[in-house]
Amino acid sequence: MAENCLPEINSRFCYEVRQIDRPQEILFQMFKRFEERAVIITSGQLTGMIITHMAHENGIPFRVCTIDTLRLFPETYTFLEKVEARYGIQIERIKPDLENVDRMVNLHGEFLFFDSKDKQEHCCHTRKVEPLERLLRENIDVWFSGLRRDQSENRRSVPKAQIVERKGRSILKINPLFDWTEKQVRDFIKEHDIPINPLLVSRMNGQFYDSLGCIICTTPMLPGESRRAGRWRWQNVQVEEGNKKECGLHFSI
Repeated sequence: MAENCLPEINSRFCYEVRQIDRPQEILFQMFKRFEERAVIITSGQLTGMIITHMAHENGIPFRVCTIDTLRLFPETYTFLEKVEARYGIQIERIKPDLENVDRMVNLHGEFLFFDSKDKQEHCCHTRKVEPLERLLRENIDVWFSGLRRDQSENRRSVPKAQIVERKGRSILKINPLFDWTEKQVRDFIKEHDIPINPLLVSRMNGQFYDSLGCIICTTPMLPGESRRAGRWRWQNVQVEEGNKKECGLHFSI
């Protein structure tokens, strides 16, 4: 049985995680101690795949979840199945409440996210944040995330480990690759032949994907654009006005 992690114990683990240099060792120690109460939450992007690969190499059971908004790219769904086959795991699909989705669409329309940033955030909350919160309420004590400091200006201060408070629970959130560069990520993937979502590999007419979310809200980027430019592209003019271009999943950044 995994250890019951109280808030004060979480704080101790947060300190201990910060003292461990190797991400592989962090994953080993946390999954060994917390078992099913520790989880890798990933959308199948580069750092999430590295974390999954590292957990698999440790040779002990580990848990992987993804938030299925019901609007992901077809390539993403196919890719997740390939990841399952490669590592012999079952990725848990955490989906939004269909009644909440239907209520939102009936009130605001299917493409409400084009209307305003508030409605985009409402859509993200319904399709992403609420399913995440439901997952975290299920006695999850450790949340592994693929956040990195070089992903956007808003993520420059991402820590290796932190305590996040949500719905009356304290959760140890760990970003084991928080200080990795894009080169480190790409080199590790190449060295270990880690599977990559094909959308993150292909280049067409100089355009490419750097970050993937829902199919309508994610567009290709051009060289020189900021790394979040392809997300909710119609909001790019608002960036200078403080638009952080986050969906709300990483509520404590």
